[in-house]
Amino acid sequence: MVGSGIFRVPTTVASLIDTPAAILSVWLFGGVLSLCLALLLAEMGALFPHAGGMYVFLREAYGEGVAFVYGWTFLLVNPAAWATLATAAAEYLGYFHALSDGQRRLLAIGLILALSAANCWSVQLGAFLQSATTSAKVIALAGLTGLIVVVGSGGHGGFAQPATATRASGAAWLLALVAVIWAYEGASGFCALAGEVRNPQRAVPRALIAGVGTVTALFVAVNVALLYVLPVPAIAGTPLALTLATGSVLGAAGAAVVSGLVVVATLGSLAGCVLSDPRVFFAMARDRNFFAGIGVVLPGRRTPAFAIVLHAVLASLYVAARNFEQLAATFVLGFVPFSALVAVAVWRLRRTRPDLARPFRAPGVPLLAGFWVVLAGLLIGNALIETPAVAIINLLITLGGVPVFFLWRRVRGRKQLWRGAG
Repeated sequence: MVGSGIFRVPTTVASLIDTPAAILSVWLFGGVLSLCLALLLAEMGALFPHAGGMYVFLREAYGEGVAFVYGWTFLLVNPAAWATLATAAAEYLGYFHALSDGQRRLLAIGLILALSAANCWSVQLGAFLQSATTSAKVIALAGLTGLIVVVGSGGHGGFAQPATATRASGAAWLLALVAVIWAYEGASGFCALAGEVRNPQRAVPRALIAGVGTVTALFVAVNVALLYVLPVPAIAGTPLALTLATGSVLGAAGAAVVSGLVVVATLGSLAGCVLSDPRVFFAMARDRNFFAGIGVVLPGRRTPAFAIVLHAVLASLYVAARNFEQLAATFVLGFVPFSALVAVAVWRLRRTRPDLARPFRAPGVPLLAGFWVVLAGLLIGNALIETPAVAIINLLITLGGVPVFFLWRRVRGRKQLWRGAG
């Protein structure tokens, strides 16, 4: 969850809404929403602790058609997130050694391939890299936040500015919320690893709830620190707001500190993606909804290496200059409709399959599920009005999965007939 978002999204939010109270409200609300989704995912993850995460949840609740369309959307949208994280890490590594545009792209591809190779070699190695980078970035970000508040001067920050009428509308606040949800996204990816977790019925809910709660507190604290030392226009005017804030405390050394922190954070987030995301393709292949070779586990290594390689190749192809806000909107708007279906699935499965053992039960269902569905509808509707091009492209990608599913099923049926004849 702690990746490039917390370093870039504060600028997006401050450019849309211009009062400290409104800015903090959108970050806090985004964290509450993420916790609501985490509770719903925790019930499903404990109920179906298998590789694939949301793909498995959708398959169990609605059948393989809906699950296939999710996998299709995931295939076309998700590798862009890998590319963005790797590119961000390469750009900030350029602070320590000047790199040309071509060199940055090659370095980004190299980072993707290196982490993919580590996860092909061993699940334990991939998990170790994820744990090490997570500990380092969370401790460093929390320490830097505390340092800014304790040492920095709040005389010219957003909290010290006189209160003025806000220019933010409800539509702008919802657009800011889309960007914030991008920063918080990550809980769903963890569910894809449930099949490889010890005692998943207990571990999955605990990890989801504790993880989202910790990150919410951290992200709100970071924004409090930014608003303490910087006015809102300054945050909105630079994509490097944390660098600017740290520079006000540490001087020139602040840029080096933040650059190193961004590299660790983005590589840690990328390591988590490499560890979890290919499990979706692996699960699809095991269901014969994708090429069978992608579902093969390497003997001796017990890693879904072919699924990892496929995702790494697609992500490498995505390494190119892209607008951050468009990418965030594309990823979130591709994810939100299916998260709403998962929320409904929690309530639906309680009615249709009450016999299933539920080690964890999300509180407040169906109200919790209904709350997430209403919010998803607001986000999608607002995106269609405010950013129609991105929203329509996402819609076309998702709808394109429907004919592909029927075509795939027909091809799969013919292969079965040929095998029978043989």
